[in-house]
Amino acid sequence: MRASWFGMGAAALLAVAAAPASAQDAAATTGDTAPPSAFTVTGGATLISDYRFRGLSQTDKRFAVQGTLGVAHSSGFYVGTWGSSIDDYIANGSDQEVDLYAGYKKTINGTTIDGGLLYYYYPGGGSANTDFFEPYLNVSHTFGPLTAKVGGNFAWSQHGLYNGDPQHERSGAAYGYAELSAAIPTTGVTVTGHLGHSFIRNYITFDSHYTDWSVTAAYSWKALTFSAAYVDTDKDFPSYPLRNGHNRDISKGGFVGAVAVAF
Repeated sequence: MRASWFGMGAAALLAVAAAPASAQDAAATTGDTAPPSAFTVTGGATLISDYRFRGLSQTDKRFAVQGTLGVAHSSGFYVGTWGSSIDDYIANGSDQEVDLYAGYKKTINGTTIDGGLLYYYYPGGGSANTDFFEPYLNVSHTFGPLTAKVGGNFAWSQHGLYNGDPQHERSGAAYGYAELSAAIPTTGVTVTGHLGHSFIRNYITFDSHYTDWSVTAAYSWKALTFSAAYVDTDKDFPSYPLRNGHNRDISKGGFVGAVAVAF
């Protein structure tokens, strides 16, 4: 039922976005001037060498294919979806992650406040009930070419890397982070530093708070964005019994490359 709702929802969002464009085309034909649409549609696709979520590989350090679609209103409200391929140890055999989100964003005097609700859906996860909700809130401010950002997420009930063990109970989890981005003038390159900390009782072990960090350089050319990052954590999980014998130390530092196209 949720998969069917998702497909219908995406089509409905596209229909809403297309309606203003059709009205503008009709107005142009009759010579009338139509007001600009209050809706903005964004979307894209990404090929990435390793999908890292808060420092931990979700693909056993292998490639992932990702896609996104969103609709934003001029009032600041927005909805959308994002999806990625994952390895089967993440959610009891599922090979997909689908995130549905809705939120509100407002910028005042260079300060942007953005908050909303995420829903993580893992189709094919069986009876393990690996799906969960996660509210989020972040604040950013721009100082010339620099942008500073702090934020946090909280899930009141979730499974982390669920492997089917009935003793692997659901519990609350929180994540806080800070970022600093700098646009290098005349180059089209943006460099972002990220520092995050996961306050989680059951992610991989029952006592596994950990810190992750990364440095990313991104270059945009027309509709394409190329990025290279180094991602690492302060934890090693080489002995965790991942499904089907997978174990490539998913928290170990490494380089991640990606190419994305926006439409």
